[in-house]
Amino acid sequence: MKRTLFVFLILIFAPLTQAASGFETIVAKIKPSVVGVGISDPMGSPRNVLQGTGFAVGDGTLIVTNFHVVEKALDPESYQQRVVFIGIGESPKISPAEIIKTDPGHDLAILKIKDSLPPLTLADDTYLPDGRDVAFTGFPIGAILGLYPATHRGMIAALTPVVIPSANAQQLSIQMMKRLKEPFMVYQMDATAYPGNSGSPVYDINSGEVVALINKVFVKESKEAALSAPSGISYSIPVKYLHALMAELE
Repeated sequence: MKRTLFVFLILIFAPLTQAASGFETIVAKIKPSVVGVGISDPMGSPRNVLQGTGFAVGDGTLIVTNFHVVEKALDPESYQQRVVFIGIGESPKISPAEIIKTDPGHDLAILKIKDSLPPLTLADDTYLPDGRDVAFTGFPIGAILGLYPATHRGMIAALTPVVIPSANAQQLSIQMMKRLKEPFMVYQMDATAYPGNSGSPVYDINSGEVVALINKVFVKESKEAALSAPSGISYSIPVKYLHALMAELE
């Protein structure tokens, strides 16, 4: 009887162990392709500022991130330089980056660096179904925690228009009004992302293919509340829009 019970337990837990091992392998392959995106200023304090996350695609010299991560112009009166932080820890390699393509409407930007990283594989344009398990790797609160990539799991909760009308029409900005006329679909995710995660690759936990980019989080009260009381609702840009932007480089 004891032997039968022992064999039964092995059969139950063996698949769980194998599944965990498979996901760990996927994360290990993803991490070397994930970078920090920010600004370097030898005369500033601090000298290096992490503004978001990015990841390598194409030939490995192309870095994808959100447009809002690189939207702010550099100070022309300083020695500021847009850079990509490569590696892990307190002394990453700093690689100068050039913005070569942007799509502000879909919050996408492509940077070019001289270094070459292992590129991630992009999924096709097919929208994912609700309930699909995904993960994302990036630098949550990177300005505080440093360049240590963290991975979070979640699932696709819904495919929804990028802008949901406000209860009070006075809360609608001009930009929001424009998007209401031409809405596009984004993923609402049951997953917790933080400032610094912008631009993080969202990928299928089984294949490792990138399906979206973290774009924003739902904030219940204030920006500070995103840290102290996260809503657990994040949004990401489907990879189909990135395919279209990359096609413009050809």
